[in-house]
Amino acid sequence: MKLLRSVSPVLLAVCLGAGLASAQSVYFGVGTTQLSSNGQTIDTFGTGNPFSTPSMTGAFGKVGGDLMITPHFGVGAETDFRFSQGAYAGLTYRPVFYDFNAIYTPVRPSRRIVPEFQGGLGAVNTRFFYSSQFCDPFAGCSNNNQFVEGSNHFQVHMAAGLRFYVTPHFFVKPQVDAHYVNNFFQFGSNWVPEYSASIGWRFGER
Repeated sequence: MKLLRSVSPVLLAVCLGAGLASAQSVYFGVGTTQLSSNGQTIDTFGTGNPFSTPSMTGAFGKVGGDLMITPHFGVGAETDFRFSQGAYAGLTYRPVFYDFNAIYTPVRPSRRIVPEFQGGLGAVNTRFFYSSQFCDPFAGCSNNNQFVEGSNHFQVHMAAGLRFYVTPHFFVKPQVDAHYVNNFFQFGSNWVPEYSASIGWRFGER
């Protein structure tokens, strides 16, 4: 449910603006990031046994949509989220990137291949959890995943992709994103590269 609340603003923005645009599309995809560790060690539980901080990798989901106001200019919104929680210095974490963008599609080399460039603003929410297991002889073992705290950072987003239209409405889109996250001290750089591939559906004529 927490993840759905993070994704829902993107879908809401697309639905509210649908009546203003000449064409709309929605897409869903998978991808990954490659971000190094900050190299720190943290004594999370005060036991004298510090944990190393990780790099950011793993499988990410992507949900997005756009409203093309003219054949070449439009607006859109995206959310990128790690599918599963990753290990972070004795805790687990899940980052969610969300952004609102201007979209530019230059002259097309063909009707089936459409370049796309995005640029916009957003934020990153990183939530930390403590996972534990409790066992007793009567009820057996149960797992507990408790939210500890969250961290929010402003981000600038840029992306370039290519839409390959399999049909006049169904497309496949590989995309490269660059997220510049202000003061992203939990990891080794403020720049977060992302590589993804999505499938989508365009409503309206091209």
